[in-house]
Amino acid sequence: MNFRPQADSEPEINLIPFIDVLLVILIFLMLTTTYSRFNELQLTLPLANAEQLSERPQEITVAIDAGGQYAIDGQLLGKATPSQLTAELRQFASSRPEAILIISADAMASHQSVISVMEAARNAGLVRVTFATQAASGD
Repeated sequence: MNFRPQADSEPEINLIPFIDVLLVILIFLMLTTTYSRFNELQLTLPLANAEQLSERPQEITVAIDAGGQYAIDGQLLGKATPSQLTAELRQFASSRPEAILIISADAMASHQSVISVMEAARNAGLVRVTFATQAASGD
């Protein structure tokens, strides 16, 4: 039995297993992270400067106000359901089968209102759809 005091050696921390665990966690986090692309995009939408034609016989215009009311070629429909929109668009498209549908939505109109018009247009057989834009001021 040796009762003489031995020289205390300082404990050594082995960092290699710790680094291995951190690298595995880092790889796991990199693989499971989802990136939001919408926050990265800074979009500036163009303004239309085209002159308006005085007569457009092959166009059907659907206006949507901020409250969700619809008007087709100036005829007020109020808050119509998608099936009512489809029936009205079919009626307007029957006399103009090659018509272009112009959606003129208020800036504060709900996204659902615009989608309802697009769905009704598809159901009515109108495949040529465009959106009205506001002319740039001061040019």
